[in-house]
Amino acid sequence: MRCVIARFPFDLIKSEVEQSMSGIKAEPVTGLAVTINRRVYPVMQVGEVITRQSRRDFTSGEMRRALTRLGFTVHEAPAVTPSTSAGTGTGHDEGVLGW
Repeated sequence: MRCVIARFPFDLIKSEVEQSMSGIKAEPVTGLAVTINRRVYPVMQVGEVITRQSRRDFTSGEMRRALTRLGFTVHEAPAVTPSTSAGTGTGHDEGVLGW
């Protein structure tokens, strides 16, 4: 499929995008995300890998359109649940002074 990202034309194929992303560790997702081979990647990371351009050169909207047209699922970042620091739900100061 031909698409324009950052004013440059690219001929992208879904299987080639999947192959390009295989073996690449997913960064933490903060905005838009795309699922490729059961992994969730930030769309900007995928854009950087497949276009070999700096993330400053294109927008997440451009990548969303291109990846959606290729048949990938693009979605918002999953919600992060806060965890308790002590792990047991007890107060922070308990045990610090040995009481």
